[in-house]
Amino acid sequence: MHGNQEGRFFHGYYDCYCDLPLYVFCGDHLLAAKLRPSNIDASAGSVEEVERIVGRIRQRWPRVRILLRGDSGFAREALMAWCEANAVDYLFGLARNPRLVAAIGAALGLPEQEARRTGQAARRFADFRWTTRKSWRRQRQAVAKAEWTPWFASGKANPRFVVTPLEPDEYDARALYEDIYCQRGDMENRIKECQADLFADRTSAATLRANQLRLWFASMAYVLLCAFRRIGLRNTRLERATCATLRLKLLKIGALVRTSVRRVKIAMASGHPYQQEFATAHARLSVAA
Repeated sequence: MHGNQEGRFFHGYYDCYCDLPLYVFCGDHLLAAKLRPSNIDASAGSVEEVERIVGRIRQRWPRVRILLRGDSGFAREALMAWCEANAVDYLFGLARNPRLVAAIGAALGLPEQEARRTGQAARRFADFRWTTRKSWRRQRQAVAKAEWTPWFASGKANPRFVVTPLEPDEYDARALYEDIYCQRGDMENRIKECQADLFADRTSAATLRANQLRLWFASMAYVLLCAFRRIGLRNTRLERATCATLRLKLLKIGALVRTSVRRVKIAMASGHPYQQEFATAHARLSVAA
């Protein structure tokens, strides 16, 4: 933000004045986009949003299993306790600290030896019971990735941690971290599509309410483009294209439009490289409508 908008605060992590939107995705599907001021905890309002979304999902699919993933900003007692009380599994990152690193000190030794011997990154996984000194009410299952990456001659430890109610007899530590938690990173690409490709970051109105409306406009554009991709571009070379690619190659193109009483005619250049995808999408959307 570059003005005096309502809710404008300086955020140390992003090193600028900004808002702090809360996004909830299920795969590609956007479920929530809530604008918040940036002088709050990253998890603020998440319990209310998750409760609303889970309630709607279970109205339609009462027995579906729900897994909530989030980074370390969401490893908060209120959210974890709500999930545990409402049969929602979760997998949240844990911010690294000296106590956590000390808890896996022995596990870090093995990848360090291997990395020094091979010159390649090495990793091991471990699970253990963990609680904070004050903020958590009880112990929970934690999973650690004990990794050592080569860095010149000295090497560098790169431990990572997550917390979950999922027990080791259902998923081993490696599967929990690599196969389930790390997939959360794809959500960052979805946020980028909303923020950068569809201009959800243009919150230049004076009030927070008006900027929330702008965020919803960008969110609706994302939902429409996802439906366009899912319905119109299935099994084409653009079926996994980003919103920016779809705008550039199928929407922002030169054409001559003629409108009559009975029809709208679009004359495109014969050399347009994506005319087949355009025609396919048009035909499929016409049938779907």
